[in-house]
Amino acid sequence: MDKTYMQKLFEEHQRAAQCPSPVLVVAFFNRLLGFLFPEFSNTRYRSVAQLETLSSELKEEFCIILRKCSECQVTNVEALAEEFWGSLPDIKAKLELDIQAMYDGDPAAKSRTEVIRTYPGFYAITSYRVAHFLHDKGYLLLSRMITENAHSHTGIDIHPGAQIGRHFCIDHGTGIVIGETTIIGDHVKIYQGVTLGALSVRKEDAAVKRHPTIEDYAVIYAGASILGGDTVVGRHSVIGGNVWLTESVPEWSRITYVARQENRGVSESSP
Repeated sequence: MDKTYMQKLFEEHQRAAQCPSPVLVVAFFNRLLGFLFPEFSNTRYRSVAQLETLSSELKEEFCIILRKCSECQVTNVEALAEEFWGSLPDIKAKLELDIQAMYDGDPAAKSRTEVIRTYPGFYAITSYRVAHFLHDKGYLLLSRMITENAHSHTGIDIHPGAQIGRHFCIDHGTGIVIGETTIIGDHVKIYQGVTLGALSVRKEDAAVKRHPTIEDYAVIYAGASILGGDTVVGRHSVIGGNVWLTESVPEWSRITYVARQENRGVSESSP
């Protein structure tokens, strides 16, 4: 090959070395998942001391990953690692509520263990909750590696910048898209193929709220698209399958897609 080309390729490799590889990041995340949930662990631990050893190993692995990030906004990597480890009980507590939400919300679920081991929604929301911590600390690329791994693994695309409340239920999940500035309240349930997206994809709008707000206890059925940063779905609302929604609806709304031979549209009803 031409030497100039090889030099250019070498320089690209040097720049890429300023960020940990996705393989390294995903391997760490999966080990962390096994630490938090024994259903994902390849090892059965015989004592608390063994778990403490694993915790120390994972924390050091986390520090190594952070040191490789050129986007690091925190000079004290060890302090950030301590903060992250201190947040794990709260992250796990939120995930326990998500597990319960998926178990309660799906008649086909026979046990909590089944949800953890087999439901793509669990893997996706776990990835999001870990990545959201990193996103808030300025590790934007690192957080995206974690959620994009979940995206490729499950078909569920949750941006780590989204804000998602407690007791979040993803049913089936394939094809769900949740954009960066989405806000989701507590006790929300979302089915497969739902898009919480933007009306504008202009680069100059990157800093504004582009994605909708979904308030507490809302249910969004398969194939619905809810778009726009000013769009708010009120508490206890139900959005039917295949609805295209670009404006706010009040609390307790019932929005359905109506298809007729002479007319296609959206109808709204409320109790």
